[in-house]
Amino acid sequence: MGAREANFDGLIGPTHNYGGLSQGNLASSRHAGLISSPRGAALQGLEKMAAMHAAGLWQGILPPQQRPYLPALHQMGFTGSDAQIFAAAWEKAPRLMRNLMSASSMWAANAATISPSADCADGKLHFTPANLSTMLHRSIEHEQTGRSLSRAFPFAAVHRALPEQSVFADEGAANHVRLCGARGDQGVELLVYGRDGYDSARAGYPARQTVQASRAIARSHGLDPARTVFALQSDAAIDAGAFHNDVVCVGAMQTLFYHELAFADTEVMKTDIRAAAKGVFEPIFVEVASAEVPMADAIKAYLFNSMLVQMPGEDRLTLIAPLETQENVATRQFCDVLTAGNGPIGTVKFVDVRQSMQNGGGPACLRLRVTLTEAEWADVHDGNRFTPALHRDLKAWVNTHYRESLAPDDIRDPAIMTESFAALDALTKIMDLGDDFYPFQRG
Repeated sequence: MGAREANFDGLIGPTHNYGGLSQGNLASSRHAGLISSPRGAALQGLEKMAAMHAAGLWQGILPPQQRPYLPALHQMGFTGSDAQIFAAAWEKAPRLMRNLMSASSMWAANAATISPSADCADGKLHFTPANLSTMLHRSIEHEQTGRSLSRAFPFAAVHRALPEQSVFADEGAANHVRLCGARGDQGVELLVYGRDGYDSARAGYPARQTVQASRAIARSHGLDPARTVFALQSDAAIDAGAFHNDVVCVGAMQTLFYHELAFADTEVMKTDIRAAAKGVFEPIFVEVASAEVPMADAIKAYLFNSMLVQMPGEDRLTLIAPLETQENVATRQFCDVLTAGNGPIGTVKFVDVRQSMQNGGGPACLRLRVTLTEAEWADVHDGNRFTPALHRDLKAWVNTHYRESLAPDDIRDPAIMTESFAALDALTKIMDLGDDFYPFQRG
């Protein structure tokens, strides 16, 4: 049966702010304390989705999560009405509240690891929501992520997140690449990890993904061991600011596009992928040397945190890169050389997602890639499938409910909670998510 790749983008939430919460994410740290534009961020995200839909790609939407996340405050001993809890938590635990106000679920690449039905022993599409246990502000996402994925994909196997413990630290599809000859055929799944969870914590920035988490997901999804590759991320990449592998590597179809310092042992990675793909397809490796693009430029411009897609009717792949890649001299010159040849990547298109970029996430961070058969795409919940009508309704919703600007201290305003909850309540009706989708709706 024919299959295609769909991109499900995270809709940016109304509390989008520059809190600088993500250790090891240089862009997040660099822009901490600046004034954000929740309205501008959400509209930028919607325009990227609209462009992908107009190009003929399957495009989906994942809703933002509830912020502030009151269930965590209940669990930590705060009681009373929502307003009383909000005020008391800001007074007694302001650092905790900054984490519980984060709109980081916008980066859907971290939502889950996905294995398409062609790769799984039971012939079903599988999702494992990421526990994101390394960072407090992200560790609160997985329960609502599971609810959201179950709503969007009622036919799929949606697993529970792995234990919220350092041995099983899991960051989702940002450390996962699927290569294949044809979308509907069995592919090779590459799972990249930064450390052994049983070893002591490394020096430098956190290595967020463990090999134990990657192997557990491969087992629970029923992946063929012969078609599954595990690769170690390099310390050099992590300490340069590649907090996820998708900051230095992206792949699509047969092609893996990566920086030469992305992996601890590049030759082993390539050998393992060739062995896993043998008899199915011939992998293509596009390696970018440090001499062409220094690691610092690759990370600052997010060259690899781009979407690598197969456009309808195109033989070569298209790289959907942020404007920052065009503005950086080294990465712009590399893109010119890349597309001038006859390699697998023929076009680079630039999109404006600057609000997301300043918070540490590029075009690839904003989307969760899901390979679906035509029958599976038809069974996706209608409210999660992008259409021009839904685009129009969501733009009106953003312009009605979102603030134009938000300074870091503005998130202490009690009105931001009521505004956010009102916006999300309205969204559940637009996307037909049900009147019990969010915790505040369930009481």
